[in-house]
Amino acid sequence: MHPFIARPEHGVIWITGASSGIGRALALKLAGEGYKVAVTARRHDKLLELQAEASEQPGSIIVLDGDVTSAEDMEHTVAAIEYQHGPLALAVLNAGIYLPARGEDLNHDVFDRSFAVNLHGVINCLVPAVRHMRARGHGQIAIVSSAAGYGGVPAGAAYGATKAALINMAESLNFELDRMGIHIQLVTPGFVDTALTGENKFSMPGLMSAEDAAKAIAAGLKSPGFEITFPKSFTYRAKLVNFLPYSLYFRVIRRIIDGRRPSQASGHHPNPHPAE
Repeated sequence: MHPFIARPEHGVIWITGASSGIGRALALKLAGEGYKVAVTARRHDKLLELQAEASEQPGSIIVLDGDVTSAEDMEHTVAAIEYQHGPLALAVLNAGIYLPARGEDLNHDVFDRSFAVNLHGVINCLVPAVRHMRARGHGQIAIVSSAAGYGGVPAGAAYGATKAALINMAESLNFELDRMGIHIQLVTPGFVDTALTGENKFSMPGLMSAEDAAKAIAAGLKSPGFEITFPKSFTYRAKLVNFLPYSLYFRVIRRIIDGRRPSQASGHHPNPHPAE
């Protein structure tokens, strides 16, 4: 059986974290291809700006306010899509934050906020989306993780942990969802030029614009493959590093980070990739 791939006639695409960065660029890209795109984020004004920008596109943008950290909000959002705008054909679960977590300054807040948005925020969307798709016997879901989930890096204890969890979750769910006719995909970008990575003061190999990242994701969504990863020249190397014994792994990562570390006076710390 061929995996289900959403087309404009199948219904609505839902993108979370669509007020900026990859989510915003992807919404514009898919609206330009004729899709009806529902967008969710906490910044209502930014969503309205996105809707206005897409007004001349073949498709359309539907603004649905909501906080992914609220399971009730996401239940209402999916219900609004299904009963007011059309069947949910594809969910791109993209909302995320990056907060540095450093060993010398560990605190609960960084971990709680990171897990609330990056992990539980995906689960809150996933549960109602799968329920409706299962009832129809088909659907498509893309979970946006990050190459930062492949292995640990300095200051990434919270962010990287959430992204690693998403990778494992998507891999595990693939077995059951495939039998239900739901095509699940994992998106693992490298460095993408967004507002947050713009603060980094170190070299970011393979840095891509949000628009190019959106093009890569849009192309991947039309494929039967499981992982959508880019730029491959960077993400494949990142995967290979994690096959090293830990003694070598830590040495390689330290060398990379030390060679790209911002000055201590700058106050900036490495940001692997903000998903939103």
